[in-house]
Amino acid sequence: MFSVPGLMGVGVMGSLLFKYPTIHLKYICPLITSTSRLFPIHKCESSLFTLAKLPNSYYLPANEGKRFVGSYKKEGKQKFFSDKERQVHPTSVFAAGTAKRTAEFMRRRSGEEEQEQPKHTDRAYDTDLPDHPLTPTQWKALKENAKSPHRFEIRMMVRMLSQGADINVAKSLLTYVALEEGTLSYELMLRYLTLCVHGNHHSEVFDVYDIMTSHFKTLDTGAYSLFIKGFSRTERWKETLLIVEKLKKLITPSPQNYADAISGAVQHGDSGTAWALYSELLDKGLTPNQESWLSLFESGLSDHGNDEKLESILNYMRDNQVYPQESLAKSIKAWFESLPGNTWKGKWSSVEPSGVCRSCQSRLESIQLTEEEYDQLKDMVMKGVIQGKDVFNKTTPEELERFKTFVKRRPPFDVVIDGLNVANTTAKGNQSETLLAVVSELEQQGLRMLILGRKHMLRPSRSWDRRHMNLVQQKADCFFTENISEDDPFLLYATLHSGNHCNFVSRDLMRDHKACLPDSATRRLFFKWQRGHQLVLNNFTPGRKVRFERIQHYDTIVQMNRTSWHIPYDEEGGGRCSHEVPQKWLCLTRMD
Repeated sequence: MFSVPGLMGVGVMGSLLFKYPTIHLKYICPLITSTSRLFPIHKCESSLFTLAKLPNSYYLPANEGKRFVGSYKKEGKQKFFSDKERQVHPTSVFAAGTAKRTAEFMRRRSGEEEQEQPKHTDRAYDTDLPDHPLTPTQWKALKENAKSPHRFEIRMMVRMLSQGADINVAKSLLTYVALEEGTLSYELMLRYLTLCVHGNHHSEVFDVYDIMTSHFKTLDTGAYSLFIKGFSRTERWKETLLIVEKLKKLITPSPQNYADAISGAVQHGDSGTAWALYSELLDKGLTPNQESWLSLFESGLSDHGNDEKLESILNYMRDNQVYPQESLAKSIKAWFESLPGNTWKGKWSSVEPSGVCRSCQSRLESIQLTEEEYDQLKDMVMKGVIQGKDVFNKTTPEELERFKTFVKRRPPFDVVIDGLNVANTTAKGNQSETLLAVVSELEQQGLRMLILGRKHMLRPSRSWDRRHMNLVQQKADCFFTENISEDDPFLLYATLHSGNHCNFVSRDLMRDHKACLPDSATRRLFFKWQRGHQLVLNNFTPGRKVRFERIQHYDTIVQMNRTSWHIPYDEEGGGRCSHEVPQKWLCLTRMD
């Protein structure tokens, strides 16, 4: 971040302070005229307005933050499934898009139908954005007539970026500011640079680079990142590597910085440099982004000298439970099918509830933890969640020890129920009626149950019928905590203590407790266990049959065997939340 007050500004970048001298007018001619020669002021001004008019173009956002200039023709989405192959959205709280669909349903149910909202407009935007270059006199008049002249130039440049304005309009604004103020501020230059980079105006990016590096001892990290992105797309892409080195003197380059540099190397046929950058990224402990992987798989289509490295990317996705986006999944499919011998065939698929791939009929890996994984998870949850300091903010050590003794004196449970959570599933009927219905359903299945509740549930009221609660206590073991206590640690303890066969009933997604675990590997293990053991009540109505959302029998993770790869991916526009897993798969089978 930085600011440029007056004619001399002090910029703050991270924890360092830098003084930014201003750029005087004689140095901005290359910027204004898009040439490398210096002209007197009057020649700069006249040069700008004799530029040949460019054809109308549009500034369009695209995936991965890239920008494209030119006419735009919308392409229809490719269908991966025929109508018969399309699966109905599975009933699972962990299925991709469930949270999004639930939110939309609740809006419709409450009568708050989504209406198209007018685009937000800043009150400061009281002046229309010009659609053609203006003379300095016209810009001056526009500023004088604005309701808020403060930071007028900055606001106009920001709007040009958001609306994809003609670059010549931006140049005319810089001409006005330079003639009016005798200088251009660092902030205004940075806004202009952003417009140039996102609009793929390469020669202008080069001009700005020459000016800024000549007149500023150092740049902020945002400017370096923009130059890395801008140069990577051009014939001067190798200079990206030098800019990355400059950035390293300030901070560790970001995964996006590496992605831009990798993309530049790949686009210009230097896969060796691309892979060297990728190795450096991993050595620094950074998480690669999908753009890096996309570039590397695209390079692998013509260069099969790095096939083992590309396969290692898939193993990285598996180990870190990363799901490729649809565009990357397409590139992975194309790479497999391009391998020498043409022995691989890819198909877009889905998976049966039983865990069988609908395309190749092979069975996917089980969601159930191995004995070793289960013991590891149990130990970590006991230390990180059950014995963690945060637990005692809402309970006491004495209460927790009393509960542990209670559990140890009883045989292992088949299912542990968060009584209050289940009782609040529906607004219809009273709470005790809902809880009794769930307990009765599980009793009919011959399951040994533990119901966790709070002491206020035992006090007769409209919500808690004494007769219902007496029946609940006859059908299952019950433990009622103090009213201020948190149920989840008790629920997790009892479920894990009972063994790998024990499930639990709750709509709570346990995200806070998962965050308490010590490392990402344990958190992934917890999520896997959770998806295989959590029963969620599905839209219960008193008097009707109790139904639970389906527990997944297979693990949603990149997986392979001797003859196939199965890769779950995020479909475009799917809206998957972090606690959800994809439902679409890429099935790759070896044909030999």
